[in-house]
Amino acid sequence: MDLPINTFKRALYEGRTQIGLWSALCSNIVAEVLADSGFDWILIDAEHAPNDVGTVLIQLQVMAAGQATPIVRLPWNDPILIKRYLDIGTQSFLVPMVQDAEEARRAVAATRYPPHGLRGVAVGPRANRYGRVKDYFRQADRELCVLVQVETRQALAQIEAIAAVEGVDGIFIGPSDLSADMGYLGDNGHPEVRRTIEDAIARILAIGKAPGILTGSEDDGRHWLKQGCTFVAVGSDLGLLARQSEALAARLKQGL
Repeated sequence: MDLPINTFKRALYEGRTQIGLWSALCSNIVAEVLADSGFDWILIDAEHAPNDVGTVLIQLQVMAAGQATPIVRLPWNDPILIKRYLDIGTQSFLVPMVQDAEEARRAVAATRYPPHGLRGVAVGPRANRYGRVKDYFRQADRELCVLVQVETRQALAQIEAIAAVEGVDGIFIGPSDLSADMGYLGDNGHPEVRRTIEDAIARILAIGKAPGILTGSEDDGRHWLKQGCTFVAVGSDLGLLARQSEALAARLKQGL
């Protein structure tokens, strides 16, 4: 039995744009719907949504039949957590709050077996299709994708060093925490924040890595794509449900 191909990782290295959506509803049904909705990737959020290893597992299982690549945002850069998410079959990770090259190296090392890392060895987890993938231990790295999230001025100052870490496949800019760190809490669109993000994208591209970002606006999504972002998430399942349900109710109540 073959190891699942990480189409998202391959697209990044081929420079093909990948459009994604954030998923925070912690629902296997939602995940199944989204997996065939036309997005290239779906981010399963375990940092700011009440997901855990069990709920993520169920979402990975239903998404296996879909077209979109699931990416799991971890709660933290923790090798024990990374090990558990690896064993349930996560192939693509977004690691939050990476501040420097050493933290990026620790994130990558947690996904690699010795001697290149410190990933613990399980004989038959879901990751190797319950022991059915031949030579899994030698193949696993090929299909693993590690994205690191930079979201402070300190981290942005270290972009070149972070991007140069072997095994880092892309750098994701976290606009909400970055704007807060810059003194503009809740104002991702502040001109200074936008200029800082544009500069960061250019620096990531200059070193040959894929930049990514999340935005709630289609116009902003197009802007960041024009700036050179390779992977962009536009909105979330939670946002779509909240805003569209509000809009529908308002339309029907109009004039009553």
